[in-house]
Amino acid sequence: MPEATRQEHGLTSEQVRDRVADGRTNDVPTQAGRTLGDIVRSNVLTRFNAVLGALFAVIVVVGPLKDGLFGLIIVVNSLIGIVQELRAKQTLERLAIVGEAKPVVWRDGARTEVGASEVVLDDVLELGTGDNVVVDGVVVGADALEVDESLLTGEADPVVKHPGDPVMSGSFAVAGTGRYRATRVGRDAYAAKLAEEASRFTLVSSELRAGIDRILRFVTWILLPAGALIVYSQLHGNEDLPSALRGAVAALVPMIPEGLVLLTSVAFAVGVIRLGQRNCLIQELPAIEGLARVDVVCADKTGTLTENGMRLTEVRPLFAGFEAAEVLAAFAAADPRPNASLQAVAEAHPNPPGWPVTAFAAFSSARKWSGASFGPHGNWVLGAADVLLPAASAALAAAEELGAQGLRVLLLARASVPVDAAGAPGEVEPMALVVLAQRVRPDAGETLEYFAGQGVAVKVISGDNAVAVGAVAASLGLVGATAPVDARRLPSTLGDEVEEGTVFGRVTPAQKRDMVGALQARGHTVAMTGDGVNDVLALKDADIGVAMGSGSPATRAVAQIVLLDDRFATLPFVVAEGRRVIGNVERVAALFLVKTVYSVLLAVLIGVVGFPFPFQPLHLTLIGGLTIGIPAFFLALAPNGDRARDGFVRRVLRMAVPVGAVAAVATFAAYWTSRAVDNGTTQAQDSTTAVITLFVIALWVLVLVARPLVWWKLALIATMAALFLVALLVPFGQSFFELDPTNASSVSTAVVTALVAVAAIGFVRRLLP
Repeated sequence: MPEATRQEHGLTSEQVRDRVADGRTNDVPTQAGRTLGDIVRSNVLTRFNAVLGALFAVIVVVGPLKDGLFGLIIVVNSLIGIVQELRAKQTLERLAIVGEAKPVVWRDGARTEVGASEVVLDDVLELGTGDNVVVDGVVVGADALEVDESLLTGEADPVVKHPGDPVMSGSFAVAGTGRYRATRVGRDAYAAKLAEEASRFTLVSSELRAGIDRILRFVTWILLPAGALIVYSQLHGNEDLPSALRGAVAALVPMIPEGLVLLTSVAFAVGVIRLGQRNCLIQELPAIEGLARVDVVCADKTGTLTENGMRLTEVRPLFAGFEAAEVLAAFAAADPRPNASLQAVAEAHPNPPGWPVTAFAAFSSARKWSGASFGPHGNWVLGAADVLLPAASAALAAAEELGAQGLRVLLLARASVPVDAAGAPGEVEPMALVVLAQRVRPDAGETLEYFAGQGVAVKVISGDNAVAVGAVAASLGLVGATAPVDARRLPSTLGDEVEEGTVFGRVTPAQKRDMVGALQARGHTVAMTGDGVNDVLALKDADIGVAMGSGSPATRAVAQIVLLDDRFATLPFVVAEGRRVIGNVERVAALFLVKTVYSVLLAVLIGVVGFPFPFQPLHLTLIGGLTIGIPAFFLALAPNGDRARDGFVRRVLRMAVPVGAVAAVATFAAYWTSRAVDNGTTQAQDSTTAVITLFVIALWVLVLVARPLVWWKLALIATMAALFLVALLVPFGQSFFELDPTNASSVSTAVVTALVAVAAIGFVRRLLP
């Protein structure tokens, strides 16, 4: 096929098959998560599983096997982690397919919508406003085509493209239409890397994850010397070798916060699944955490507060006898990729007169107008009145009066020069005002109210007329909306104006990005919502970018969160999920680290005095399971509306270190008293004293961590206490767990010591709020 024909009509089916057979396709495997093997390895081959596995092997050798009950932790933790991550992976893969952009290619002389991975070398692809360039190529046809390459070059100004010019994947069209021929596909194209990063299921850097990693590294360093001391003490005491090894294992196992990483991952994964059920695509997991920390939401009006669809309500001629219907019908038919405004015009005027189009200028957010030249029928522009008209114009005053009512008003004007000429549109003669009604989202008001109640400031940043935007925002009850700011009057260097203002109109794409940066410079965590190509720069720079599912592919590519059903009201659920994750992980982290602290200190104290270790592995499995393991699982998934705050590690350690120290000292004191003062007690009775003391203290820590105590938390705590009493008082439990509560003096010592420790913890907590 001749080159010119191929560029015009695209490839034939046979040519496509040949390229697929040769591997010249854009089919680059992108995974919305790790592979099954990766998931299994990451959940099984962990540092803590290795340590627990080695300790379990010791118990298998020296017995009894029931002391190795903690080995089930390895299996349960690994299975839960694998199952939860697989479920989250499947959810993300399913949602990613739903949200995937479908490029249009020309094959066999006809337009065909295909998946991005189905594009082959030499395919001819269509490109319209908002479309991503999915593979590298060369332009073969252009009609006022402008491409934004800011994601590649950092240059915000769109580049006009002519036939023969190259286009790079990762850029996107902001105006006009065109076609380009694919010259590099698959791994050769930049889009392969961009798409892979955009859809990957990852736990990227976040304060929560980084904090837990720091804690675990610290625990590892403590584990080695403390473990060495207790092993030395037990092996060189009066204990026989099996008893000494069991004591060493019992001391080492609780030092390992084995469930902390697991429950953090589970909390994140469940959050992704819950939001996925609400058609919310989380492209990066920490976005859930990030939105929970947001204190400013910058929202675009169109597509966020209002629905994308519009309707033409009125055409108001500015000259007697002027009939705009024919011009508007011709104008709407001239644009092959009409935006929402022209679609409303086309619906109202569906019968174009068939005028020949000699030039066309597609709408762009930079110039705020579109235009069409119809030869003898004149040159016409349709756009923002305050951009096309001087400030003293009577037509502008009429447009602003209508805009103050929340209506979208466009000016239809006759241009003095063809719309593709340099300096277009030149002088314009206003002919009519085209009045469009925007449909306000029914749930937008409730969403704004929610954010206000949570102390999150909402700023409406729009390219539309400031007065019109303010009217829409005021109708939704947004505080400060009655004083909208025209961004064209803002200084080039933004300062307090962004902090103090609420509604901004006539904002350029570059200004949106500058506003986000100005807010971030003042210490705010900023989320940006939007659906159009003019929002991409701001979405990319914001701490959290939220794109609408029906928005342009470019916005979905750079956003961390995509609302596939376009519901702005989904954001409160995302915030709630983030707060649930952060708050609950902080709860369970405190539980696990209190256990680590008291385990390490107990090992040191017992090692120094040379006593037999007071616990068998089964004892600490009982205490850990009832005060940490089972409760932590429920607490990690519980509702939690506490606002996210910085300083996760500091707060957790501020509780864990002093409380763990009190628990260790009290348990050691009760054990030492039982051995030294209550003559005639057996080792089982002395151990039972330590078990009772530590359980009561650990249960009180659970009460502190679980607050506020709603009914189900009280029931959970009561159930854990009842299960411990069963193990302590029922003969089978006494036999299985090797407990002997028959010495009243030892039991009294345990209870009194535990109550003193509870009071001490309360005192310490008041000193360290």
